[in-house]
Amino acid sequence: MEDIIDTFLVRVEGCGPSGRSKLKRTMNKMANVFSFSKGKARHDVGSAIQDIMKKLEEVADRRSRYKIDDLMVKSSATTPSIDPRLNAMYKQVASLVGIEEPSKKLVSMLTARGDDVASPKKIVSIVGTGGLGKTTLTKAVYDKLKADFECGAFVPVGRNPSLRKVLMDILYELDKNKYANIHTKNKDERQLIDDIREFLVNKRYFIVIDDLWENESWKEAIELALPENSGSRIIITTRNSTVAEKIGDEVYKIQPLSDDNSKKLFYARIFGDEKKCLNDQSDEISNKFLKRCGGIPLAIITMASLLSGKAREKWSDVFTSIGFGKKMNEQVENTMKNTIKILSFSYYDMPSYLRTCLLYLSVFPEDSIIHKDSLIWKWIAEGFIQEPQGISLFELGERYFSDLVNRSMIQAIESEWNGMVYTCRVHDMVLDLICSLSSKENFVTIIDYDRGSVSTLPSSTRRLAQHNTTLEHTADASMVGMPQLRSFIISKGDGDKLAPLSSFKHLRVFDMQDCINVRSSHLVHLGSLLHLRYLGIGKTNVEDLPNEIGALKLLQTLNFEGSGITQLTPSISRLTQLVCLRGNYWMTAAPHWIGKLASLEELRVCLDSSDGNARAFLKALGSLRKVRVLWIGIGIVMDDDMERDFVLSLRKLHKLQNFLFNPANELDAVARTNMWGEAGFVLPQHLRSLDLEGFSFSWLPSCISAAHLPHLARLILSVDTMDQKGLEFLARLPDLSYLELVTKSTATVINISAGNGYFQKLRFCKIPSSMIQFQCKEEVLM
Repeated sequence: MEDIIDTFLVRVEGCGPSGRSKLKRTMNKMANVFSFSKGKARHDVGSAIQDIMKKLEEVADRRSRYKIDDLMVKSSATTPSIDPRLNAMYKQVASLVGIEEPSKKLVSMLTARGDDVASPKKIVSIVGTGGLGKTTLTKAVYDKLKADFECGAFVPVGRNPSLRKVLMDILYELDKNKYANIHTKNKDERQLIDDIREFLVNKRYFIVIDDLWENESWKEAIELALPENSGSRIIITTRNSTVAEKIGDEVYKIQPLSDDNSKKLFYARIFGDEKKCLNDQSDEISNKFLKRCGGIPLAIITMASLLSGKAREKWSDVFTSIGFGKKMNEQVENTMKNTIKILSFSYYDMPSYLRTCLLYLSVFPEDSIIHKDSLIWKWIAEGFIQEPQGISLFELGERYFSDLVNRSMIQAIESEWNGMVYTCRVHDMVLDLICSLSSKENFVTIIDYDRGSVSTLPSSTRRLAQHNTTLEHTADASMVGMPQLRSFIISKGDGDKLAPLSSFKHLRVFDMQDCINVRSSHLVHLGSLLHLRYLGIGKTNVEDLPNEIGALKLLQTLNFEGSGITQLTPSISRLTQLVCLRGNYWMTAAPHWIGKLASLEELRVCLDSSDGNARAFLKALGSLRKVRVLWIGIGIVMDDDMERDFVLSLRKLHKLQNFLFNPANELDAVARTNMWGEAGFVLPQHLRSLDLEGFSFSWLPSCISAAHLPHLARLILSVDTMDQKGLEFLARLPDLSYLELVTKSTATVINISAGNGYFQKLRFCKIPSSMIQFQCKEEVLM
């Protein structure tokens, strides 16, 4: 059905800029439908539409007969953000409830032989069932002790891992600057082991290998890669007691939460306060839930998240509906079964649109760090997010994302610097559930070549995810003859072959992110993918986009950040549906025709020349009235006219939330503050992140204040002169959590007290030490 509708839309070319009103778009589509030149398209799809109408009537009859609507829950699309109670729980309770004693014990085991350089290397294994909090405990101990070591790494492994990838992850974690591009190198395991050993020479290290499932080969790999450096420590977490005993010098068996700690965690999730009491009747049913959760934090949090949105009198119905067994023997087995039941019930309790979005997460490999923005753009490309009233599709997608976090189905990862959520992960037990459901419903087909080759794939495959693969696999015969394929996602392929793109006529999402050997030649016939909405070629070796990309009239997202692309082909100007153009803001030249892409919400390019193209770009920038994210690298020194055009364009971008204007090289840029003021320099009120390191202001712009920027959370700024009044303006920004200030001023001193309303949410501050002194009351330090 979807394929036929898509084909119809493509053939009649009824899609103009997304900013037009629904009425105009509908009228234009109708005009196209009834035009003589489009008659062939009508003829080709007419009979198919009649078949669809018959099927829809049958579906409607079944829906009415089985009263499906009565089972659906009320939409929660209006959820504005991640539940603050959940944030507080993850920041405070999840890291404190029940973790103090295990943390002390684990620290004691790691330091039992002394923590000086003379003590021998030691491996401690942590073993326990899924959902018990092994990773949380280990991360807390790692964060507490890592400063005592010269270097460290925290690396997730998971089932059926690639040894090569894990070794690269260790190198990256050991030194993120030195090994920033390690994942793009064609090194084998032996070379990577040599690199690790060379880096660790005479260093005292602390390394965590999280979620190990197998012992023999990994025991050997750990012994080879991690030398016997005195004073070094290694932690292994696993569900398998045999693995723990074989690899660890000592084994710590993590235990379920006690009844008291289980209650604290449960109440903290529901009420935001572990001490808040329930009435006697509610407390009784709460105890029943907690008994079935068996002290497993994942089960408790998921159960509490489910109940937090339901009336108290409905809790008993939920308990009955989940279908907990009555037998309480074989505690561990029953507890795990109950955890799966809780997760399953939470899944079916969600509205259908959220279930679809959650199932899509099964395309990512285990232990993946998933970028929120890219995920939402994929949801949009797949059609999972329907057109809302009054807000953009992306903003609605953010609400879906927050709803999944609030229901504890995904785990948001906050930036330690500013508290913003840029990424997420999926707990492996949740991933097991959605992978199973995706397979049963033919929603996603997963190929993991580490588990063996796949000879044939069903022609009905709709979404295909390849894990631990090389691109040679995509050239297999099994990859051809899948006319219904709509999503094709390859995770870090490192080969040099790819099946012809003409094999995937109905593809909506094509993501080859991190496929290091994908080159421009692999994009031959890209123009045949007329249904494509999302193209991801970031961190590949693609250097040019083919001119035929202009034929992809439905394309919404073009992500090539980290590729070798420096110029954009002019045919891209025809992609009026494009909402995300994510290039290399340090080297992809800003096009003069950017104003034609009026639907853009995200743009990342570089201003690399002072010719007419750059001037035209700065003027056209004001046409992008929908843009929320704007990153521009500066490779030139702008003259007065260019700066004036830039300021005038910036005034028109009222929806801007994330703005970066930085040097693309060692160039120093100076803002002519007087001229900016004359041009009416203002910043959008919705701005949350502002990086103007590319300019050095004479003094703090008046528009950077709490009155003008009430939502600003991240600020990077260079100011020649900063007086006490300017510092107070910055200190009173209510949401500011990250501040980098470069200034020539050294004499100003301001005493900062949170009680006076200064820097209420600040987490990171980089500022000349002579300028500012922070004062905290004693009770704050307790």
